[in-house]
Amino acid sequence: MSGAAAVHQLISPDVKLGRDVKIFGFVNLYGCEIGDETKIGSFVEIQKGARIGPRCKISSHTFICEGVVIEEGVFVGHGVTFINDRFPRATNSDGRLKSDADWHCQQTLIKRGASIGSGATILGGITIGADAIIGAGSVVTKDVPPNATVAGNPARALGSHCSSNLS
Repeated sequence: MSGAAAVHQLISPDVKLGRDVKIFGFVNLYGCEIGDETKIGSFVEIQKGARIGPRCKISSHTFICEGVVIEEGVFVGHGVTFINDRFPRATNSDGRLKSDADWHCQQTLIKRGASIGSGATILGGITIGADAIIGAGSVVTKDVPPNATVAGNPARALGSHCSSNLS
């Protein structure tokens, strides 16, 4: 946990933290990987198997589930929710409670330099392209191309823009 500021948080022993990671109070981190110089805000939960790249900012009240990979330099606004199961059910068709073996995790990839506005919901099984911008409150249901700007429910293309200043 080198370089992490720890106040009232649950960080399981299998979490891999990079150099100079900053973690603010009241977080839950389980079996995830967080890259160098990334900032994790308060009330964030990151589940097992999720990977956050270097120099990212994950704002407060965000939920990042298993199967999410966030590359370098990505901004995630407040209250963003990632979903990894498009057809969630508590029980199987025979009425038994579903177990981990009954569940299928969809992978989600957020490419370098993307920006996700506060309150967005990102469904599983999609890719958000490099330097794409997701408007606040958007529900992203399909892939977003690099440098695209999308917004709405469902998110629709508003245009494109130049790349970020990441080197």
